[in-house]
Amino acid sequence: MGRPAPICMTDTPIDRFAECIAPAGWQAVDFISDLHLQASEPDTFGAWLDYLQRPSSERADALFILGDLFEVWVGDDVLGARAHTSTDHAFWRACAQALRAYSDHAPVYFMAGNRDFLVGPAALDACGMQRLSDPSVLVLNGQRWLLSHGDALCLADTDYMRFRSQVRDPAWQHEFLAQPLPQREALARDLRAQSEARKRSTGKDPSLWADVDTSAARAWLRHANAPTLIHGHTHRPATHALGDGLQRVVLSDWDANAQPARAEVLRLDARGVHRLPLAR
Repeated sequence: MGRPAPICMTDTPIDRFAECIAPAGWQAVDFISDLHLQASEPDTFGAWLDYLQRPSSERADALFILGDLFEVWVGDDVLGARAHTSTDHAFWRACAQALRAYSDHAPVYFMAGNRDFLVGPAALDACGMQRLSDPSVLVLNGQRWLLSHGDALCLADTDYMRFRSQVRDPAWQHEFLAQPLPQREALARDLRAQSEARKRSTGKDPSLWADVDTSAARAWLRHANAPTLIHGHTHRPATHALGDGLQRVVLSDWDANAQPARAEVLRLDARGVHRLPLAR
């Protein structure tokens, strides 16, 4: 049996932010983001499986995935495609099975990122995950924590913000998902190639990429009545003071083949937030 799930509601005073109230018995929750799971990166997948299969005594009471769990997601029908049609299809099914097994012991919450915003109800059900709005406020032990993937706050990346506006439009998504699966996969490969080319033009170092806008982050935190924003997307794990007692805590991306390898969980418990390095 799974553990009790938070009560999720729309909090009228903070308007646009969903609010999740953790059960009183929760002692710790884990946050991950930016794993970019894909069949061509088996070592990162293996590190993730190691985390999911840790003994129950080492597990948190819930897992919050704050976007970009998958490198790309072109529609939930990849889970039903015949195994021999693509290595990726079998890989997605293995991911779903691993998540489903984990969710039998602890609830899993999924917030879409810029790579997997097309994860839909069928995939959520297959993975045993519950949808988490971006942004959301987690209330744990009487404290408020603002959660986001983070991409919506990178205002200086104007090209990406235009792209984000396009692909998050329901009409665009409906038109995209209506295309045959092979056509969607080909388009996704093209978009990924364009993204990699753009990274090469600006530099591979994440410190050269557009970062979260401080003024926007402060405004979100004040609106949410929360002192801390936890987010991913930027691949720059750190804690940033924003003034007036506000801060943002950035999750690590995962890459088991990097030197040094990166695979890190952020755990929130009675001691506050601390990082658990998991690289094998």
